[in-house]
Amino acid sequence: MTTQHTQVAIIGAGFTGLAAAYELSKAGVDVIILEAEADIGGLAAAFDIGEKSEKLDRFYHHWFTNDLEVMQLIKELNLCDKVKINPSNTGMYFANQFFKLSTPWDLLKFKPLAFPDRIRLGLLALKARKVENWQELEDKTAAEWLRELGGDNVYRIVWEPLLRGKFGAVADQISAVWFWNKLKLRGGSRGKGGEERLAYFKGGFVALVEALAAKVKRRGAEIQTSTPVLSIQPQDGRWLIKTTSGEILADRVVSTPALPLLAQMIESWASPEYLAQLKRINYLANVCLVLELDRSLSDTYWLNVNDPSFPFVGVIEHTNFQSTKSYDGKHIVYLSKYLPHTDALYQMSNDELLAFALPHLRRMFPKFEESWITQHHVWHARWAQPVVEKHYSQLIPACESPQHGLFLASMAQIYPEDRGTNYAIREGRRMGRHLSDLINS
Repeated sequence: MTTQHTQVAIIGAGFTGLAAAYELSKAGVDVIILEAEADIGGLAAAFDIGEKSEKLDRFYHHWFTNDLEVMQLIKELNLCDKVKINPSNTGMYFANQFFKLSTPWDLLKFKPLAFPDRIRLGLLALKARKVENWQELEDKTAAEWLRELGGDNVYRIVWEPLLRGKFGAVADQISAVWFWNKLKLRGGSRGKGGEERLAYFKGGFVALVEALAAKVKRRGAEIQTSTPVLSIQPQDGRWLIKTTSGEILADRVVSTPALPLLAQMIESWASPEYLAQLKRINYLANVCLVLELDRSLSDTYWLNVNDPSFPFVGVIEHTNFQSTKSYDGKHIVYLSKYLPHTDALYQMSNDELLAFALPHLRRMFPKFEESWITQHHVWHARWAQPVVEKHYSQLIPACESPQHGLFLASMAQIYPEDRGTNYAIREGRRMGRHLSDLINS
């Protein structure tokens, strides 16, 4: 068996790994990227829904207008003409009713809250955006902090259902820092009229992934797909990486997958303490049901569900944000659920999940009929969302492992921000520049 040699091996061809390779290849560093899946992109991977249609994201995506890292990369790739910025149409489903929540004026008309509580809700977002030292929030849960800022009624009606809808049994563990960042980010992506504005990449996020991959390959980097890494072992000052396709000897390694997966790769030699640290952070999985419809469900793009009996955290009608013309006239709806990977819902077949969802959709949209569905798809992500607890900064492993030459750049280390394309790119580029400096100094 022939062993390949490289200066840097990157595990994972998602945005983090590709962004690191972008910086390394620009500096003339020899790079090999190893991707376990057949497709690149990680959570930004896509699928085909027809010859005349653009590729569709497996999981719904958008950017905020203040996501500067991704916008800068797009500018460097000369792809600014592919970015479309549109006002979003967001709403809330509460007590069997739909409420629009796209502008401050919508907030003032939100009848489930008494008028004084509507004011408290509006002020809460403003107070959150003024927080300058996020470390002060590390000792509080999101529930504690939101009650302090907006009172019990606002928390019970608006925030608690969203927290429990997304995080389920671990909702009470979520840090105030996690929620603060969400409020800060959304509050900074507004138009002149106060409306939320969001960005999308024509052709789907995978189109940006493919453009980035093409760039790093032109610079000499190699991308090997369908190549799971079995183990990473130190060997004579370098790293021997065993994969299902062969062996690679690298001077340095960058690991971008979930931390427990790295623990499996290094368990033959790493200390019990370090392995325990990699396994300490809890992750939720995600199951996403994607529906192709022959007509629209509603006029809302992002519908937050504040009904604990509804099993999905949101109903995202993508074609109320992007035109149906991109998808051959089809209306695209995502139903998303974060959950433990052991949950029965995560184990369901595609048809079982659809059958499970149908009565809930009929309850929410009384006119809906199953005949509207022309196709359905189900996607699973085992490591979708790190559970950001109190004092999360103390749980995150350092970007450089205790063993010289092994580096970590995973979404669980993005903090105080939450995981997302913008920050994956930021951390990948930061790691790439750091290693370039080490190698070329």
